[in-house]
Amino acid sequence: MADNYLEKRYDEYVARKEAEQKARQRAWKKRLDAYRRKLSETCQDKSGQ
Repeated sequence: MADNYLEKRYDEYVARKEAEQKARQRAWKKRLDAYRRKLSETCQDKSGQ
């Protein structure tokens, strides 16, 4: 019984860590996309002047 409990707890831990990692990756991509949009807008503004 203890083995099943520990295995379940470990599986929950791994799932939680994977979810956190995916959330960090989504946040990073969102920030990167926003930066790229801002950079392209700035570049277009400078070339238009």
